[in-house]
Amino acid sequence: MKKACIPLSEFEMRIAGIRKAMEARDLDAFFVYGDEYRKENLRYVSNYWPLFERGGMLMGREGSPIVLCAPEGEQVAREMSAWPDVRLLPDFLCVTVPDEIDYPLATYTSFGKLAEELRAGGPLRRLGVAGLQDMAGPLTRSVEAAFGCEIVDCADVLYELRKTKSANEIACLKEAARIAECGFRAMMAEDLIGKSERYAAGIAEGEARRQGAEAVIFTVFGSGERSAKIIGRPEEKIIEDGDIIMCALAIQYEGYVSTCEIPFAVGNYSAETKRVIDVLVHASAAGYPHLKAGVPMKQFVRAVRDYFREAGLSEYDVYPPLHGIGCAEAESPYPDENTEAVFEAGMCVNTDISLFGLPGGSNRIEEGFVITEDGAETLFPFMRKYYEDWLRDNA
Repeated sequence: MKKACIPLSEFEMRIAGIRKAMEARDLDAFFVYGDEYRKENLRYVSNYWPLFERGGMLMGREGSPIVLCAPEGEQVAREMSAWPDVRLLPDFLCVTVPDEIDYPLATYTSFGKLAEELRAGGPLRRLGVAGLQDMAGPLTRSVEAAFGCEIVDCADVLYELRKTKSANEIACLKEAARIAECGFRAMMAEDLIGKSERYAAGIAEGEARRQGAEAVIFTVFGSGERSAKIIGRPEEKIIEDGDIIMCALAIQYEGYVSTCEIPFAVGNYSAETKRVIDVLVHASAAGYPHLKAGVPMKQFVRAVRDYFREAGLSEYDVYPPLHGIGCAEAESPYPDENTEAVFEAGMCVNTDISLFGLPGGSNRIEEGFVITEDGAETLFPFMRKYYEDWLRDNA
């Protein structure tokens, strides 16, 4: 039984939110694009996540949305989709081959037929699209030719709807975080010295799957000198005594992604390596009080970066230390030191506090939070205790 999910009633509320935006922008129809890699908007509005192929959802001002897929993904789409109307499009066939693939049992519709269907219910003058920047050129031209109307980039409609989370979304993020933390703890508990990075990553990924992960979105990994690769993949490099371990485990559950990254080292590590971990933990503590509804986002960013500046480590600080989370591992907001926008209750964010290139190694803290009126609730209780214990033991 699923521990958390998004019910049909919530998908209906999302469609209502899009239709409100359609009315405000004088749009007659709305198209959401998605594929295996840029899945978040399509998953948000329909729950469908394509595999190999492209997908979409089309809706008018009234009526049920239409989910669009390709033949191999039809049964998956019907199984996952919040909406019963599922149609096949040849435009959405496998993205990795140029050949025309013959599916003799497929019954296709077309963008032209879909446009006619929409026009039967009223004028079709303006089509809003979420995902224009993700669509291939030929696909974009096919949409433009078939609908024969003004195409309006409406990516911001989905970004705004996704910024604050419902109780169900938070529950999915919490379950993804629980799974990620289980995987990370299993890896930390293993004697990794003499094992390869891929072996270590496999411990975390395997435990995550056993715990119910829908997908392992990525595992970033680097040990010793390889920790300086900001988003490096695990390799055959053997982990040695004293190595710092830089690992980020991103787990998806029911479409929602939480990432666990705890800086640690194995065996007899140096004072320089300990300092890397210590500075990151203290920078996280400096920013933590600013994660609260009504507080300008720039205050969190400045608190973390001020700590680095005071420690003389700004040259190793390569990007802002916070971003939003949800259907994507990183999504809006992504504030910097000048962001005036304030945190809102229900926002879910991930710290991304990093230092790369130090003599003792490189690393990063990634911890998810739910913003509340009173502060921030961590998605990772083990990680929070790890940091609190570190601060107490290294005071």
